[in-house]
Amino acid sequence: MDSSFLATWHQSSVTALGLFWTAFWAFGLGYLISAMIQVFVTREKMQDTMGEDGPRSVALGTFFGFISSSCSFAALSGARAFFAKGAGLVPSMAFLLASTNLVIELGIIIGIFLGWQFVVGEYIGGILLILLMWLVIRMTRGMAPIEEARKKAQESQADEEGDTDESKSWSEKLRSREVWAEVAKRYFMEWQMVWKDVTVGFTIAGIIAAFVPKEFFEWLFIGGEDPNFLELVAQSLVGPIAAFFTFIGSMGNIPLAAVLYGNGVAFAGIMAFIFSDLVVIPVLRVHAKYYGWKMALYILGVFLVIIVATALLLHYGFAALGLLPSADQVKAVTDREFFVIDYTFWLNMAFLALSAAFVGWKVKKSGFDASLGKGFLEKLLFWLALVAYVWLGIGLFIG
Repeated sequence: MDSSFLATWHQSSVTALGLFWTAFWAFGLGYLISAMIQVFVTREKMQDTMGEDGPRSVALGTFFGFISSSCSFAALSGARAFFAKGAGLVPSMAFLLASTNLVIELGIIIGIFLGWQFVVGEYIGGILLILLMWLVIRMTRGMAPIEEARKKAQESQADEEGDTDESKSWSEKLRSREVWAEVAKRYFMEWQMVWKDVTVGFTIAGIIAAFVPKEFFEWLFIGGEDPNFLELVAQSLVGPIAAFFTFIGSMGNIPLAAVLYGNGVAFAGIMAFIFSDLVVIPVLRVHAKYYGWKMALYILGVFLVIIVATALLLHYGFAALGLLPSADQVKAVTDREFFVIDYTFWLNMAFLALSAAFVGWKVKKSGFDASLGKGFLEKLLFWLALVAYVWLGIGLFIG
């Protein structure tokens, strides 16, 4: 086998593992916060306060999304629960958009790989997505089979897992061993929901960084870093379309976004790509299962429109303020020195210890719950993750 190919294979494996090593503590911190919120804040109270599509309900849907899990599939289930129990379509979708965009761990990962401008863009963009979604649904409401979809959602609504004991005060919960055991369980579940996406996403990012030449990205994303308006629109469309045919969630997309930005893709194209975790094939299939295909395609159309519009608004807004980032600030991932003794090392050690303690606690109380996942796509992603581990292991060995 060509020695240059083997060397590039080794580089791709080191890059993928290095990217994950850089981000591990951020995942751990984000999932710890998410697990604590899920345990200490009850979902039933959220559902009781959300009504139809008024400003208060949309604001509450956004807030509840902000404090909820960032896993796309957990967010889909939560939005379905709200909608099935009588919440309006707009606040339910606001919950979905907020819980996958306005989340702490995603901002941390974006800050690590892309810089503060992208973090600001993520949070401002999350609000813009919700406002534009509200506007588009109001304009196209006649096309949405809302009552038919609500009936379908009610039929598909599975029994929800019980909340923690509401009779306990916050101080009692903080001192309760049972409550912290539940936090450990939720922390384990967060990792269980995303490990396949993260594995495949970081592996693909390493492969693309090492193997794919910059000329390909210049061809795919028309116009490079300084596109005109039509080229910018094209880049904002390519981002969601590229994401649509992947199985990678928002967390796995971030290192790939860093690779794309380092290869000349404009700010708008990167933001559109990051926002596209809710327009991928697995999400479309889940929406169809929950609401029927007509509503699923309607939601997909709404989300595509608002993603492109938000990406363009962010690009021109940042440009007007002189805040557009430069690709020079994103060091080429293949040039990074990942494994050094610095703050990342010590934070990773701390969260490795915490993760080991939480996983051990959870397994001791309720077992490991190993599963390939439900549905063809989840099983496919499971096997792709195993293939990724083989690829990474061989790549490290040949080096």
